[in-house]
Amino acid sequence: MHLLIRKLQNHDAEIISSAFNEIRWNKPASQYKHYFTEQKVGKRLVLVAFVNKKFVGYLTIVWKSNYPPFKNGNIPEVVDLNVLPKYQRQKIGTKLMDEAEKIISKKSKVVGIGVGLAPGYNAAQRMYVRRGFIPDGLGVEYNEKSVKYGQKIVVDDSLTLHFTKRLNNR
Repeated sequence: MHLLIRKLQNHDAEIISSAFNEIRWNKPASQYKHYFTEQKVGKRLVLVAFVNKKFVGYLTIVWKSNYPPFKNGNIPEVVDLNVLPKYQRQKIGTKLMDEAEKIISKKSKVVGIGVGLAPGYNAAQRMYVRRGFIPDGLGVEYNEKSVKYGQKIVVDDSLTLHFTKRLNNR
């Protein structure tokens, strides 16, 4: 298996969208074109992974997070890590995270990440904890708003918990 991780290129948008459409995940090409535009102006960095020249996954680094505690603390955030199911459990997500942390460590001592709490995020939750991420201690959010004690919420993709990790800066 030959794994290549590189920055998103404009022509990748259709390739990525097609790969997700094949597994019935709604990831339109416009999303990746937008990511590319943000990458060009330095708001986001997108790392894409290919195995034997076939797209298999990606993650993005947002340099100025929308999550207020990360934004106020100048903590870059890893956002939108996805590996095609056929390629999961082959360390591709781990290698994407390794590369992201290496890049972030040149600019920040800390990296942040938010993870869903719905059952589909189990593997990601375990991976982040194994990598040394710890909850930020501010509780869970739903639709980017803090969940209050006693509040009733729906468990879906909008329910998240944020984590941070101290990086070894070189």
